[in-house]
Amino acid sequence: MKTNIDQVSAEEILDSRGNPTVRATVTLSSRVVATSSVPSGASTGRREACELRDRDSSRFFGKGVLKAVANINNVMGPLLIGQDVLDQRGIDTAMCQADGTPNKSKLGANAILAVSLAAARAAAAAEQLPLYAYIGRLAGARESNSFNLPVPMINVLNGGQHASNELEFQEFMLYLHGAPNFAEALRYAAEVFQRLKILLRASGFSTAVGDEGGFAPEIQNHEEALALIVEAIEDAGHRLNDQISIALDPAASAFFERGEYVVSKNRKAARTPAGVAELYFELVNRYPIVSIEDGAAEDDWEGWNLLTKILGKKVQLVGDDLFVTNTELLRRGIREGIANAILIKPNQIGTLTETLDAIAMARGAGYGVIVSHRSGETEDTFIADLAVGTGCGQIKAGSLCRSERVAKYNRLLTIERELGDQAVYYGSKMVERYKNLRQSVRPMRQRIAPRR
Repeated sequence: MKTNIDQVSAEEILDSRGNPTVRATVTLSSRVVATSSVPSGASTGRREACELRDRDSSRFFGKGVLKAVANINNVMGPLLIGQDVLDQRGIDTAMCQADGTPNKSKLGANAILAVSLAAARAAAAAEQLPLYAYIGRLAGARESNSFNLPVPMINVLNGGQHASNELEFQEFMLYLHGAPNFAEALRYAAEVFQRLKILLRASGFSTAVGDEGGFAPEIQNHEEALALIVEAIEDAGHRLNDQISIALDPAASAFFERGEYVVSKNRKAARTPAGVAELYFELVNRYPIVSIEDGAAEDDWEGWNLLTKILGKKVQLVGDDLFVTNTELLRRGIREGIANAILIKPNQIGTLTETLDAIAMARGAGYGVIVSHRSGETEDTFIADLAVGTGCGQIKAGSLCRSERVAKYNRLLTIERELGDQAVYYGSKMVERYKNLRQSVRPMRQRIAPRR
């Protein structure tokens, strides 16, 4: 009886962009209390589960979430009272059945997920387990007493919908595979981040940051951005390829127009799916790029097929908008040989159980897995524990700026310290899996002249 749910409640809070979001609280009969907050995306896939908003123009320009809060207080709360919090699948299934829609549009995926994650936290506390260990039990992912600490993919430069510059590619990230442990990986990234800030200032660029904490300067093209990152890595004293590589998130759905990819905000460079695949191929052979996320648009399955044939053996090709943490879409991708990795965002699908199912399916097919944040985040660090508990090996939590991003990395530092010898850093495994550059290939280095 001590693990039975006694109360479920919710409130409207603000995310990192100043927009409303949902925080749920689950209280057990034993008086264990756990809360969880859900994020919100800016660059969202069309097939994501429904984020329920009030559409009341008199509050938050229609973005309020009082309907989602009311659904937790008046529908999900009474539904779940008395249920065993250790039955995660039963809790998630009950909420989905009460919603009754294919995309959770009645109760809201934001409402359902907040309760789902809070229930998992309460269960971990009731079992006197760290959250990551409880998630590991749910996932059945661990094969030994050790836990994998994920390779961080640190956002350092922004374009696309995350910035107002000329860059169509949305994210330029550091991939910290060559560190001996997570703490050192984070140190490497912080040093490069600070060095990049110096280089940007010296070149006359702004060092203001975007929603995810990466710099958003008025850079003109992706070549200029990549050259600056290469320079920052080397100037910080770290080795390209051996210690740090680069990951890209072009977010291609945002610049896919009438069958072509407009890889320039000034509309001068439209490319066919074959042309954009050729662009990535050229970049991979000139820069230490190991991962490309959403290199083709979410509806361009032929483009994805072509991209996978060209680069699937050389780099990690990550489906985000393509798969939206949905097992049906992932199953199609596996069947057709599309991409070789999936981005996992729990709020794309709406429950912890469905999130774990997507991770299990991807791993069973040999796909890479990256647990990810969203552009509108909260201080909730659930995804850090999710990455460790599932042993997925990779995490995107934004840059080393803005506390809602750094909170996730700091949580991973704490987990690594608590685990001690049980912590295994996943970097070397990822490097072995995706050796994308010949050792003889020297990444192009281009000094950016200061702007006058």
